[in-house]
Amino acid sequence: MSIVDHLSVGVPSIEAGRKFYDAVMEAIGANCLAAGDGFAAYGTTRVEFLLLLPFDGGAPTGGNGTHIGLVAPSQAAVDAAYNAALANGGSDEGAPGPREAYPIPNVYTGYVRDPFGNKIEVIHNGFAAQ
Repeated sequence: MSIVDHLSVGVPSIEAGRKFYDAVMEAIGANCLAAGDGFAAYGTTRVEFLLLLPFDGGAPTGGNGTHIGLVAPSQAAVDAAYNAALANGGSDEGAPGPREAYPIPNVYTGYVRDPFGNKIEVIHNGFAAQ
């Protein structure tokens, strides 16, 4: 059982957020399950990840303090999500590849920063994809 119900990141506009996250989520097998005034919700069978307009009207991100890890079903999906991110306004924070420094074997991950400053990791390993 997962200990996380859902995660959310702030964005300056839902439309701009969806341009980026629709492509990235599709690459890892998820999609937008619901959207409305001030939010978009993603998952496979349930909402697990949300885009939100900041409740207080402030800045939508906390910089490097925000780090979200998304599970990918394969190394090819990591590559696809990374490429989708770059094609939709994201920036490179670490190209996809094996990560020997991780404490578990066979980790393959890539890092991007979304157009709003949030750091996104897309990861595939033998444990996360099960």
